[in-house]
Amino acid sequence: MTATRTDGSAASAAPLSDPVRYPESAPPAVRTKRAFVLLALTLVLPGSAQTVAGDRRLGRRALRTTFACWGLLLLGIVLSVVDRTLVVGVVTHRWWSLLLIGALLGIAVGWALLFLNTLRLIRLPLLDRGARPLVAGALAVLMVLTSGSLTYGAYVLGVGRSTVGSIFQSGPAFDPVDGRYNFLLMGGDAGEDRTGRRPDSISVISVDAETGATVTFSIPRNFQNAPFSEDSPLWEVYPDGYNCGDPCIINSLYTEVTQNHTDLYPDSQDPGAEAMMDAASGVLGIEVQSYVLVDMNGFEQLVDAMGGIRIDAGGWVPITAAEIPGTDPIRHYPPDGWIKPGVQTLDGYHALWYARSREFVTDYDRIARQQCVQQAMIAQLDPATLLTRFQSIAAAGTQIVETDIPQDQLAGFVDLGLKAQGQETRRLTIGPPDFGTPAENFVTYPDFDLVHARVQDMLADDARKPAAVGPVPADEPPVGPSPVGPLALERAGVVAQVPTETLDDGTGVTEDGITEEYLQELATIGDDLTLGDLLADNGECSPA
Repeated sequence: MTATRTDGSAASAAPLSDPVRYPESAPPAVRTKRAFVLLALTLVLPGSAQTVAGDRRLGRRALRTTFACWGLLLLGIVLSVVDRTLVVGVVTHRWWSLLLIGALLGIAVGWALLFLNTLRLIRLPLLDRGARPLVAGALAVLMVLTSGSLTYGAYVLGVGRSTVGSIFQSGPAFDPVDGRYNFLLMGGDAGEDRTGRRPDSISVISVDAETGATVTFSIPRNFQNAPFSEDSPLWEVYPDGYNCGDPCIINSLYTEVTQNHTDLYPDSQDPGAEAMMDAASGVLGIEVQSYVLVDMNGFEQLVDAMGGIRIDAGGWVPITAAEIPGTDPIRHYPPDGWIKPGVQTLDGYHALWYARSREFVTDYDRIARQQCVQQAMIAQLDPATLLTRFQSIAAAGTQIVETDIPQDQLAGFVDLGLKAQGQETRRLTIGPPDFGTPAENFVTYPDFDLVHARVQDMLADDARKPAAVGPVPADEPPVGPSPVGPLALERAGVVAQVPTETLDDGTGVTEDGITEEYLQELATIGDDLTLGDLLADNGECSPA
């Protein structure tokens, strides 16, 4: 018997006994082995199965496409090492990302069709009955792993593309100032009992443009007399600073400008945020270039989307209950619950209260916990978390995050964020315990020359010195990370240090003997003094 060429001529050189191309003459065991070999070829080198056992023309075309894809993948790996910003830029760019999505879907469809063609070449009816479901099952699994993964990758890119377009704005990129990018991070709260949105959490994140080294400056919400530079639109309204007394604490500036002075920022989508940037620039003596505003009502959803955040809490933190009507000063009912000390994973509800609770302690303890939560979130937004929870994180982000960071500059900042991960973030609070004591009321009568000098020292200190642990002279606060916890409060003259070995043994009793029931009883009888002593370390926290 002879085979026939594609041009119609006889070709006796093609023996029908070849088991790869002609499985009819092969024994059952060889046919089964052939089936799995063809599947493996389609998995590793799509098109090779067609070349050896089917349509050679189709196989050659598929192989050329496969080699081109492997080449592009290798190029991407090389670029991710030598120019990571370029790779991130392609993934986040409006049109390049759309092209990449189309390419992934095209490859997914093509690969799936090659697997189906391979199934035709295997010829299931020639296999033993017991081998048929194994081959069909293997084919299904391989199609899910290959075409399914590519399709999911295209979907993730599509979600990311939509998220980037919803959150980030179009506009010109900005350059670092003195080698650093300075971002204002605000946690906004627009509760039912408030007039407008007020940013109760105010931080400036300063990042070295080359190394990613990060310093966080926290500004208490009740900070007063924030100055403005002469080129700020608010200079005409407040030439002597935001200094109308208690009504002019810094977190009220957002609402004040939003309601009464939007004309000062005619080109801004958020005049209140622009005003807060000007105020933060004046307080710190540096140029704040961009802002990120996180709605605290949606913060809970974002943390849940991340799978919670893991921290090592230093002390008990109350979950504040409702206000008692008619009390002056305002008092609250006993707490709705307590967040215990020790290493733990907080869900969104508890993370939100851990960051915002200030009952029985000072605002500065809350600032320390907010700094800790920020660091924990940054540390946990690693590639694995983003990949497995990307859709829920992206959905939460579009609802709670507002920023004026230009979309075209996102790639550079993502790369900068990757550099910052794994580095210790230095912290400075523009108030106690880093500046004065609560009794000295530094946040009401700030010394801006001292603040500006300390800020510049922090930025210039590349050695990243740890916080001092010895006595601190009153006129020479330490330069370094904010010392938080009982030691810091003891220095500030708030309370005496309370020993707090606070690992829970599973019974609800920490090693210092404190129980939730005991704390709740103290809150019920109104013993705020004892609670203040026992909770003095609840600003002590670190990412776990």
